Amino acid sequence: MINGILNIYKEKGYTSHDVVARLRGIVKQKKIGHTGTLDPDAEGVLPVCLGRATKVCGLLTDKDKIYEAVLLLGTTTDTQDISGTVLEERAADGLAEEQILDCIQTYIGEYEQLPPMYSALKVNGKKLYELARAGIEVERERRKVTIHDIQIVEIKLPRVRMRVHCSKGTYIRTLCHDIGADLNVGGCMESLLRTQVSCFALADSVPLKQVEEYVQRGALTDILLPTDSVFGELRAVHVNKKCELLAINGNPFGVKALEMPDTFADGENVRIYDTKGHFIGIFEYRGVKGELCVKKMFYDAEER
Repeated sequence: MINGILNIYKEKGYTSHDVVARLRGIVKQKKIGHTGTLDPDAEGVLPVCLGRATKVCGLLTDKDKIYEAVLLLGTTTDTQDISGTVLEERAADGLAEEQILDCIQTYIGEYEQLPPMYSALKVNGKKLYELARAGIEVERERRKVTIHDIQIVEIKLPRVRMRVHCSKGTYIRTLCHDIGADLNVGGCMESLLRTQVSCFALADSVPLKQVEEYVQRGALTDILLPTDSVFGELRAVHVNKKCELLAINGNPFGVKALEMPDTFADGENVRIYDTKGHFIGIFEYRGVKGELCVKKMFYDAEER
């Protein structure tokens, strides 16, 4: 079984599920999962986890993301992006650049966002987009999201190109819709490019066709990232030979079990490795007992 993460460049026309289905055929493996939905018209970074790395799918979904989006002012659609049915068109050429900048800046920080009807969220077991296509609109609860930063790349009315750094669960098309509404001309998302998810950057992403070429050459490992690459911000420590089995079996152990005993903050998470450098998992230090306790295991006995 292939274990690791591929930084896929999702092209237009594919859903995230399409990417997973294609990869299953390319690498001949069923155990594959993506790390967060991108709309079919969106492009960019989509980390895909294979084998034991699927354990980090949820963790990557929770990570902050960076997008480059084009806001089309003056056009309101039912889907909040350019692919939808136009509901209203208004002139946006009378807007002052300073007015647009001031409005956009108000969205930096935490704000309550109303999930769009055309989304994969479920209400009473039904996906919202399924209800929307049936002409049914249901009440949705607003959700708190965080916009860490918005950088304006270019204003060329009626278009505003911007770079958005945001928390999980943020709908960029809804952000575009809300900005347009606040400016009293309406707005929708014309294009979307995801440039970063956690440590996975656009410059390192690979389209499906290129992945297929690597597989055909028997060189998939050249682009397959190890599972522990997701946790680069955590300290890496190694258990000693005597206590390897304790860690491998998920048992708690004290700092004396480490090759180089160290001090840790209460609640600190660390990456644990065996004496040969194989990744065991994420452990949390619990100061009351002075022990490192397992939070997530990734150990692969076949690697030994």
